[in-house]
Amino acid sequence: MIHTMRELKIFSGNSVPDFAAKVAENVGVPLGKSSISHFSDGEIQVEIHESVRGADVHIIQSTCPPGNEHYMELFITLDALRRASANSITAVIPYYGYARQDRKVAPRAPISAKCVADLIIAAGANRVLTVDLHSAQIQGFFNCPVDHLFAIPTMARRWREEYGAGDDFVVVSPDAGGVERARAFAKRVESPIAIIDKRRLGPNEAKAYHLIGDVKGKIAIIVDDMIDTGGTLVQAVDSLIGNGAKKVFAVCTHPLFSGPAISRINECKLERILVSDTIPLSEAGKQSSKIEVVSVAPVVAEAIKRIYSHESVTSLFD
Repeated sequence: MIHTMRELKIFSGNSVPDFAAKVAENVGVPLGKSSISHFSDGEIQVEIHESVRGADVHIIQSTCPPGNEHYMELFITLDALRRASANSITAVIPYYGYARQDRKVAPRAPISAKCVADLIIAAGANRVLTVDLHSAQIQGFFNCPVDHLFAIPTMARRWREEYGAGDDFVVVSPDAGGVERARAFAKRVESPIAIIDKRRLGPNEAKAYHLIGDVKGKIAIIVDDMIDTGGTLVQAVDSLIGNGAKKVFAVCTHPLFSGPAISRINECKLERILVSDTIPLSEAGKQSSKIEVVSVAPVVAEAIKRIYSHESVTSLFD
């Protein structure tokens, strides 16, 4: 008997198993049987425990810390699936690590985001599905189709349900590079925008200089793609309060929350922060009353279904 419809399969790496389970549930297929472990010398061992021959396979792996470990898991899993004769392999990377190294910032510096893209393709990916790249141009680093999803519509919907919309709010971009993201959120909550002029002094070191826009007497909403150590966020909160904002909230897609980030969030004047589940929260993050998680698993699941059935992914955001 000849099967004319290819089977859809979803597998998970070790980085976001709960997120992968939600995606599979929303797609309506069971999570594929596989295991990722270590040999005694620390090398990664990947085993696929079911046939993928001729199937359209998706491997969900966020490259959050430890990023190098999770990337190696992804590369080896892609190779295993390719050698197992999968018809197509989509690397679903909710958080794309090394994205901030997307250009040469000094002589003899690497462009690590491009290097990682080459490795993903070499390992066997035919397509990449990701959420809120640090810069959209990274799509051009891949020599394969890239579906770039956005968390802003989901976050804005949650904001409107919980807090409302209108001119009482002002959406703030913490730097010039995030203006487009802030504008997209502001459009959905029908609010004006403001921009903080931020100067980067070094890795994980930045300083807020000037505020462009009016926040006096308004509730400010800082919108960013990721929060790492939280230094930029705290400076932005202080700047907004200093310029007359009544309250300050934040919306962030990727909650890296490394180093002192959680303690900084808990101690600063930030009211609340909405984050997505592209990166799992640490125990300290789960215990913080200021952090609320909004799942983007349904969006990723819908994109997978549309890719499988050859429908438009872009129309998800129309």
